Amino acid sequence: MKAEQLGIPAFAIMTSKFVSAAELMSRVLGAENYPFAVIDHPISSASEHDLAHQAEQAVKTGVPLLMR
Repeated sequence: MKAEQLGIPAFAIMTSKFVSAAELMSRVLGAENYPFAVIDHPISSASEHDLAHQAEQAVKTGVPLLMR
């Protein structure tokens, strides 16, 4: 959100477990509907292959958010 305030297009990446917390935090900070990509939870036990796949999915979701 700080990047956006500085005029730098950005988006957040959240794991599925923290979507509701991210939505709440964006509202509290005055950025309701702040865009974010959602990846599977947890990431701490994910394999390198799974993390690479999740990163790819986050980019596919995030690039259009940056272009809006």
